Amino acid sequence: MNLAQHDTSLITRFAPSPTGHLHKGHAYSALAAWKLAEAGGGTFLMRIEDIDTTRCRDEFVAAIHADMAWLGIRYPAPVRRQSEHMDDYAAALEKLKAMGAVYPCFCTRKEIAEEIARAPSAPHGPDGALYPGTCRGSSADERQARLAAGDAHAWRLDVAAASAMAGSDPLRWHDAHAGWQDAKPEMHGDVVLARKDTPTSYHLAVTHDDALQGVTDVVRGVDLFEATHIHVLLQRLLGLPTPRYHHHPLLLDEHGQRFAKRNLSVTLKSLREAGVDPATLWPGT
Repeated sequence: MNLAQHDTSLITRFAPSPTGHLHKGHAYSALAAWKLAEAGGGTFLMRIEDIDTTRCRDEFVAAIHADMAWLGIRYPAPVRRQSEHMDDYAAALEKLKAMGAVYPCFCTRKEIAEEIARAPSAPHGPDGALYPGTCRGSSADERQARLAAGDAHAWRLDVAAASAMAGSDPLRWHDAHAGWQDAKPEMHGDVVLARKDTPTSYHLAVTHDDALQGVTDVVRGVDLFEATHIHVLLQRLLGLPTPRYHHHPLLLDEHGQRFAKRNLSVTLKSLREAGVDPATLWPGT
């Protein structure tokens, strides 16, 4: 994209989870998204991804807004908080259920780990061993009986069936750094899209919200590059547009390690309180 030609339809976003204080790596990602929108004459949005109600805290939401103000980043109100829109994600999941693209999985984490241990050659994906598909072949009657009995379960994407439903047009997406990519969602296996304690997953919520908010350009760290293979499949199934992607390198500390929220010395709060000039957080300044 030629950013010299302003495009008011260009929309980027920064979507942190309020599970701790933001660090330098978050600042880099937020600034990258904000500067892309600013250079293109578009809009930068903030979104709070707080679906994990066991770890997210309002105090960290307030801190995020304080950090953005310190960085000089402005964005329109209201700011979408995912925890306030669970019905939206439930509706998207119902659509996938009606298509037959998902199935209930009654396996516990312990049972899954034991099944994987029994198969040392179990396939692996970007995040480790893949779910072995134990519940994929269960009958409709068995599923309905267990659902009716109130058995704990998660909803998994049947990635093979879903890929077949996606049609014959190639699943592709473009990354500003890596170029065109052929989507290979099967590398992740049958990912979880919802659980009882967390009624939506990152994959489902982020795919839904990016489309709802009209995000045209997703700026995020390269650690989420592989997740895009699943997102593109969900976009096709749900009839949503595929945005342009900009997966930037991760910011590393002096030891070559990723910044982490648990390292309080590099949080934006600590830097702000220490009187650090926020302009120095952007490379080249």
